[in-house]
Amino acid sequence: MIRRLSTQSAQFEPTLDALLAFDHATDEKIEQTVAEILARVRREGDAAVLDYTRRFDGVDAARLAELELPRAELDAALHGLPAVQRQALETAALRIRNYHQRQKMESWSYTEADGTRLGQKITPLDRVGLYVPGGRAAYPSSVLMNALPAKVAGVGELIMVVPTPRGEKNALVLAAAALAGVDRVFTLGGAQAVAALAYGTQTMPQVDKIVGPGNAYVAAAKRRVFGTVGIDMVAGPSEVLVIADDSAHPDWVAMDLFAQAEHDELAQSILLSPSLAVLDRVAESIARLLPAMPRRAVIKASLAGRGALIQVADLNEACALANRIAPEHLELAVADPAPLVEKIRHAGAIFIGHYASESLGDYCAGPNHVLPTSRSARFSSPLGVYDFQKRSSLIEVSQAGAQTLGPTAATLAHGEGLTAHARAAELRFEP
Repeated sequence: MIRRLSTQSAQFEPTLDALLAFDHATDEKIEQTVAEILARVRREGDAAVLDYTRRFDGVDAARLAELELPRAELDAALHGLPAVQRQALETAALRIRNYHQRQKMESWSYTEADGTRLGQKITPLDRVGLYVPGGRAAYPSSVLMNALPAKVAGVGELIMVVPTPRGEKNALVLAAAALAGVDRVFTLGGAQAVAALAYGTQTMPQVDKIVGPGNAYVAAAKRRVFGTVGIDMVAGPSEVLVIADDSAHPDWVAMDLFAQAEHDELAQSILLSPSLAVLDRVAESIARLLPAMPRRAVIKASLAGRGALIQVADLNEACALANRIAPEHLELAVADPAPLVEKIRHAGAIFIGHYASESLGDYCAGPNHVLPTSRSARFSSPLGVYDFQKRSSLIEVSQAGAQTLGPTAATLAHGEGLTAHARAAELRFEP
């Protein structure tokens, strides 16, 4: 059901490359449909959004304003939750907020001897759009993970869009929006919601950045509007890589592999261990535990298609291989994980020790669960407060500073053939 590999095999390299390969090629039909939706919303505004909402979600409204939920409805959803759900949501929100408070960047500057002042000014984004899947899908954790860093950053207005197919609203999602301090909520979804956020309509104000997960149409729309607005990332399938030694509990490891595999058939779950016995025990656990899983068909397809149990020479080779794979989630299920943490350079999130299951990070540990996938952890980072802040350079040049900097700038500008650049500097230091 799940392939077994060894780094000592002559075929390991090409097999691993094939295992890691993920085709990001877009579906031409989806791309064409999304392009048409974006163009029409940009051209017609509210009318186009209402038409697509009627066609795709079965929700009929005369005006877009009718699809905005009043704050009282969000608050009612929060107050109406069963006590245990509300407590869990509040605990998660508190932990996520506390973690992200530590990420805030601050402005700074320094003054040179001649009075020239240089520095950096930090400002939050004015307005951010948050896309949240809706209907029967309930992702309150995505609301918290996207909204709370934005609010901590000081974003002026946070607008959430969430589809409600056939009018079906999810109380947990609305409660999370209330708890996170989302400013406005529209019951819109699909590429038309992304277009409304990106371009603005008669009712929907244009945002500066769009974050949050969605289906293939939403992902295609986010790719197309990037540049007009910012986006968080275009995420691939979920991934987990577990490094385990003989101290690892095989049932725990198997369930952590399942936790990623149950997302969808393209999710990837990989185990690395120098111990053949560990791989055997985990394989046995997989076979024994899988039949009881409600999403066993999805898990089985994921493990068979993109999963692997890989024997490595030692934990050092495991770390080197982990850096090559650059996984979204990396679990260190070993007796002494600290030395391994120092060896890891590329991973979205590192879960240290036997008790740090990846699922805790998904919901309530505190760090963000929006993480780089498809090996992009080599050059990108988890979503955070810094994604909702921007930097402006501060350059205040004194008269004395112009006499020092001017000749340098003028010389370089003349060398590039940009005479006006040079003269602009020279005018400020000429006697």
